[in-house]
Amino acid sequence: MTMRALSTETRPWWRGAVIYQIYPRSFADSNGDGVGDLPGITARLDHVAALGVDAVWISPFFTSPMRDFGYDIADFCGVDPVFGTLADFDALVARAHALGLKLLIDQVYSHSSDQHPWFQESRTSRTSARADWYVWADAKPDGSPPNNWQSVFGGPAWTWDARRGQYYLHNFLREQPDLNFHNPDVQAATLATAKFWLDRGVDGFRLDAINFTMHDPQLRDNPPAPDTGLPRTRPFDFQQHVYNQSHADIPLLLEKLRALADGYPGRFTVAEVGGPAPEAEMHLFTAGERRLNSAYGFNFLYADRLTPALVRDAVAEWPEAPGVGWPSWAFENHDAPRAISRWVAPEHRAAFAALKMLLLLSLRGNAILYYGEELGLTQVEIGYEDLQDPEAIANWPLTLSRDGARTPMPWVADAPNAGFSVARPWLPLGPDHLGRAVDVQDADPASLLRRTRRLIDLRKQHPALVEGAMDVLHADEALLVFTRAAGDQRLVCAFNLSAVPVDLPPALVDGLAVVEALNGATLHRLPAYAGLIAG
Repeated sequence: MTMRALSTETRPWWRGAVIYQIYPRSFADSNGDGVGDLPGITARLDHVAALGVDAVWISPFFTSPMRDFGYDIADFCGVDPVFGTLADFDALVARAHALGLKLLIDQVYSHSSDQHPWFQESRTSRTSARADWYVWADAKPDGSPPNNWQSVFGGPAWTWDARRGQYYLHNFLREQPDLNFHNPDVQAATLATAKFWLDRGVDGFRLDAINFTMHDPQLRDNPPAPDTGLPRTRPFDFQQHVYNQSHADIPLLLEKLRALADGYPGRFTVAEVGGPAPEAEMHLFTAGERRLNSAYGFNFLYADRLTPALVRDAVAEWPEAPGVGWPSWAFENHDAPRAISRWVAPEHRAAFAALKMLLLLSLRGNAILYYGEELGLTQVEIGYEDLQDPEAIANWPLTLSRDGARTPMPWVADAPNAGFSVARPWLPLGPDHLGRAVDVQDADPASLLRRTRRLIDLRKQHPALVEGAMDVLHADEALLVFTRAAGDQRLVCAFNLSAVPVDLPPALVDGLAVVEALNGATLHRLPAYAGLIAG
């Protein structure tokens, strides 16, 4: 697979960007309540800017009862008091722009909180002004739910409401009723909230669970899913999600959003698309120039191993071809266990963390770093008594809590709570995270933090890594080799994804010079978890 690069003169800022995701509850607490907030982010933005990233993505900070920690929104245009005020948000935007950072925020369109005024009005009667703003349906003759759809978080996707004498749909928690995007008034109201944030200066949106935005109006039953042999801990896992999500009209909604965003020069839109085989939807949502700029799936986020074949197959889904969009890649985020704990034995974590960073920054597409990934933060084991994640609490102990990847950022090793807060944090710090604190790594030239800054700068200095064509040359059980090329620049990128040394085939690197070598890599041999870029 060979892909041609755009010229630097025509490349938009986001194409090949490095984006830093911040989970606001866990980044920095400015007011001593144990929960991170917007002023805390503003105060720590120098750290993000020093990494050399292009943009910051802030996970939800909107007004919310916090049943799903901000993904249940009661006011799409408000800031929850736990995070600050709209004035605090404006200050964050101003500081980010002063540091040369773009600022992206989440948009959660598929559902709201059951405390949102829209839902409060919708549930009052079947004739209210917003009666059709949510997905309501009558019970079956026996009183059971309208169909067999199941919630992501466990149990039926329908909850009975006596006020209307009907069920309402919720693909997630019962406190997260699904908006009815088949109603044009809902589309218009939601796009108005996007305009509100664009007018406040945001540089783009990450769209949460966008394939859940529209359902089958006929409410047909989902068919059963074949047994793959993998554990199934929720009723949701027993179905093919044909009708409760992924309606054919979703791209038309995205075209309206893109048209709105294009009225603000330089804005960027990226979708999260989940599911066992999301590539078709990702391509659909990014096709042509009228839909979203980019999309990312869960190729790496839930993988239990990082293999050459996994990388090869993931990038093969994004060839350069007319109408094909631009990919984004993430190895970690707020919904997935920390990769450093999933992919490598503890004794190899230091070497692997650097290799993983170099690989992510070498792929064709946007690179999304999750806060603390630049420190090599590990997954934290959270005891039941400290759990906050509603999905984990409901399915304990047969699910891995998302809380373990949402623990506080360690800033200062010898400060109370590692400098995150003067109060007890909302989640416990990882016991091994103090040694990975920012101040410790900033003082160590060999640390992952210092390496991350250098590797992001390396990417910026080489157009081939930012936007170049990509061609996979070799992928076996251990060794991954591919080229990146732009103009006259051609780089060979080689990675040993195993704990056993491997030799590089001479034909792949003959006549080349080392551009970057990690963990003892040479033009001839890659030790365990070593990486090389040559050109």
